[in-house]
Amino acid sequence: MSNNTIVSTNFSFPGQKNVYKGKVREVYTLENDILVMIATDRLSAFDVVMPKGIPYKGQILNQIATKMMAATADIVPNWLLATPDPNVAVGYACEPFKVEMVIRGYLSGHAAREYKSGKRSICGVSMPEGMKENDRFPEPIITPATKADKGDHDEDISREDILRRGIVSEADYEILEKYTRALFQRGSEIAAKRGLILVDTKYEFGMRKDGTIVLIDEIHTPDSSRYFYADGYQQRQDNNEPQKQLSKEFVRQWLIQHGFQGLVGQEVPEMTDEYITSVSERYIELYENITGEEFEAADISDIQKRIGVNVLNYLSEKP
Repeated sequence: MSNNTIVSTNFSFPGQKNVYKGKVREVYTLENDILVMIATDRLSAFDVVMPKGIPYKGQILNQIATKMMAATADIVPNWLLATPDPNVAVGYACEPFKVEMVIRGYLSGHAAREYKSGKRSICGVSMPEGMKENDRFPEPIITPATKADKGDHDEDISREDILRRGIVSEADYEILEKYTRALFQRGSEIAAKRGLILVDTKYEFGMRKDGTIVLIDEIHTPDSSRYFYADGYQQRQDNNEPQKQLSKEFVRQWLIQHGFQGLVGQEVPEMTDEYITSVSERYIELYENITGEEFEAADISDIQKRIGVNVLNYLSEKP
């Protein structure tokens, strides 16, 4: 596999006002409140960007998010206008809410680690006694996180603290909660049709200038979500065996095994070309399982040029 990846961009689009570079996405703000969001091949884990890109990762995340936005647009409005390139989404500029709406159907990941340490409440939400890792919660729980500034870790926060600190108004927060539950319900139904369980995920929302609250960023991708294979789930739980996962948890586990958890003083272990290729192959597997469609790899001989041409063509044709 070619290791031709896109890890940074430096475009100058017509009417461009500014550029924001996140951990994985680079967002160009244009005139008329239009955003061009480019999904790079950067890989982030433990809030640290890994030194090497993963072939096709940006395309995979962008295309899953696009499909999932289309599949949920009837229940929650979103920011998306078009996807003129496999790595690019174009949509309306919004003022983002400074919280990530994390929703968990199962005791996994961060929640499981908290539970194992003896905690029975997360973000002000109580968790029942007697649960095992990867057990299903009686009802999905919403465990918000504050959106960190670049380089900082996102932090758990309770609904009460969000309202007390005025991060989101109560009226808006109730809409965010309603949308979060509706999206998770729909995402779970879509996953079930593919033989998967949507374990937990996060949603981000923004407000358009007209006051409409819309879904932004990515949705139901392996970077923002955790999936289990439904087949054999209960048997593995009964036998105290780990679940088969579809998420980037496999990268986190590899890093932990190599002594890295994003803590001060720790160095990112070297990722060989073989390992990078294996991660790319896992992402393709994730794409095909989550969407139920065969992955069609885009031409990566010159990704920067391809993106530039496609975006300019779209902008020139846009009314």
